[in-house]
Amino acid sequence: MKLTEIISHLPYSFPFLFVDEITRIDEKGVEGNYLFRPDAFFYRGHFKDAPVTPGVILTECMAQIGVVCLGIYLLETERSQEKNIQIAMSSSEVDFFQPVLPGEMVKVVSQKEYFRFNKLKCITEMYNSKGKLVCRGKIAGMVFQPENKFKKEILDK
Repeated sequence: MKLTEIISHLPYSFPFLFVDEITRIDEKGVEGNYLFRPDAFFYRGHFKDAPVTPGVILTECMAQIGVVCLGIYLLETERSQEKNIQIAMSSSEVDFFQPVLPGEMVKVVSQKEYFRFNKLKCITEMYNSKGKLVCRGKIAGMVFQPENKFKKEILDK
């Protein structure tokens, strides 16, 4: 699977897509970038005179690049016969060290801790354009088929 194809398989779209580019991916981990555009919806009202990117948005960016993109890659490699698979975040524990301001580019680096029993857990870090650690944490996601797919399969049996 090509790096650009992974992004096209993400279940997100503007304004909630926080992946611009995947720069490296393999069965052990992934790296990618995102530019926090100054006109993003979440800056309005998040500190009126000095906007910063909310931690929940930083966590979402880390999850999209570090878990969902990697999960799509792993599923394509390991379970290519299954279709309509989705990944949802199941847990996160993130520590924050630096703010991310409007207009900043970040790099997310994620290493797979494990992928078993439909759960993918990664150790994920985010760096700013100066190479400083912004945040670090463990993020996990569950792999599943949408509910309507299960209902259809049960009814078809």
